[in-house]
Amino acid sequence: MLHKMTRPILLLALSLMLSACSPEPVVSVSQLGQDHGDSFQQAQQQGRANLTVLYVPAEGFAYTNAAGELTGVSVEIMRDFVRWAERHHRIRLELDFVAETNWQHFYQRVMQGEGGVFGLGNVTITDARKQELQFSPPYMNNVAALITHQDIAELQDWADFANQFAELEPLAFSGTLHEVRIRRLRDSYQPDLAIQRVTSNPDLLELVASGTFYSYVDAYNYWRARQAGMPLRDHPLAAETDETFGFIMPLNSDWTQFMQAFFAAEGGYRNSASYRQIMQQYLGHELAELLLGHP
Repeated sequence: MLHKMTRPILLLALSLMLSACSPEPVVSVSQLGQDHGDSFQQAQQQGRANLTVLYVPAEGFAYTNAAGELTGVSVEIMRDFVRWAERHHRIRLELDFVAETNWQHFYQRVMQGEGGVFGLGNVTITDARKQELQFSPPYMNNVAALITHQDIAELQDWADFANQFAELEPLAFSGTLHEVRIRRLRDSYQPDLAIQRVTSNPDLLELVASGTFYSYVDAYNYWRARQAGMPLRDHPLAAETDETFGFIMPLNSDWTQFMQAFFAAEGGYRNSASYRQIMQQYLGHELAELLLGHP
């Protein structure tokens, strides 16, 4: 297997990667600069508003295409929101898209933003996060997949985890719910092992594909990695399907009800032909149907 041959090199590479990016420092508003946008009250009064839209670059969701244009599922949903606001409410919205590659910084920047600030980062809606942020209605359901190198046999019973994963180490995307899942597995089956952490999905997928680690990842990331030829396997026994993603806004935002109205309009945005077309265009028909099929 690959992991026996490359393990020392990979651990050295991982240690260098972690020394460069971990632990994550606490970043203050003064360090990042506060993001802001016009309030909904201003939009109603003036008939227009400038909104700041922070996004985490991600293939299929918010990325620059071959023509140099920003596009993707999250970006195009926001553009549908802009068209709806002008068509039905005569409010003209201008979107200022701002990339933030560090997910934790992205989250904090939105949390500390002022007024019309939105975040597109595939953020799972949770009760704990609702204490820090406001969420749009869900724009997509998610499947969290447990993944390993493809040489690891599919896990059929939790009682087999310790044996089948005996030569693997736990790896997590720092600061995400996947880290919570990995910690739960580690505590149950490998309490003596330390959890290694990364801060990007590409790094996570590469390390899991090496044969040394196991991890959780969003299904669309796993799907795309498999399509690209990475030697990965998912373990459906461990899949979690009860997550939803939402756009995020600061707690002080007054845009939430307007965003809710957009998702509820005309029979529900997620039931619309536009939404289905966006999902299929940017995720591919098969993956889109998988995600659309979850309630």
